[in-house]
Amino acid sequence: MRWTDHRPFVRPAVLDRRRLRRAALRYAEHGWPVTPGARLTGHRFACGRPGCPIMACHPALDSWQETAGTEAARVRAWWRHEPYNVLLVTGRRFDALEVPAALGVRALGAVRLHRRPDAHGPVAVTAAGRWIFLVTPGRPLRSELDQRLDVVHHGLGSWVPAAPSRMLEGPVRWAVPPEQARWRLPDAEVVQARLADALGAVRAPQLTVPRQMSTARRGG
Repeated sequence: MRWTDHRPFVRPAVLDRRRLRRAALRYAEHGWPVTPGARLTGHRFACGRPGCPIMACHPALDSWQETAGTEAARVRAWWRHEPYNVLLVTGRRFDALEVPAALGVRALGAVRLHRRPDAHGPVAVTAAGRWIFLVTPGRPLRSELDQRLDVVHHGLGSWVPAAPSRMLEGPVRWAVPPEQARWRLPDAEVVQARLADALGAVRAPQLTVPRQMSTARRGG
């Protein structure tokens, strides 16, 4: 028998599925409810449901609100065969504040500059330039933020994509990984105050709803 240091070939789709499953299990292990999201196929997202008309990112299960959770066996089963995206379900353990990049960069910079531990938490970034701040749940948007179409509050009945999910423009990544924030969630009111303070330096948005967002998901 000849020994070789060549590793066996593993199809990229299998590697993607394993990587997505590991991420989903890690989030679930820390109490973050997850649900499988439609996988990116070409220029649309496929969930496997016959006749599904949704082309944007969306949950792969009709019953995602009832079945989303943290049970490891269920998470493994969801990602056993398909490289589903990983969606974090909001409104339970945390809410999410989704903002444009210009606003997100300034708000995160202010948090770091003032060394506010109560405002330091996980922040995800999409390749389309959307920044997603995870915060404590239950706080509605301040009026200054609620007036902007480019600011989205994800509460009960909503979700956000998590790394390493793939969107049309590219993968989702963490600007502030959960490990760096020690899996702690900052106070929503404090983070909203930082975002509101940053509004003066950010130009008013065009009156369009961001890609991947729907009016049904806007608001909490």
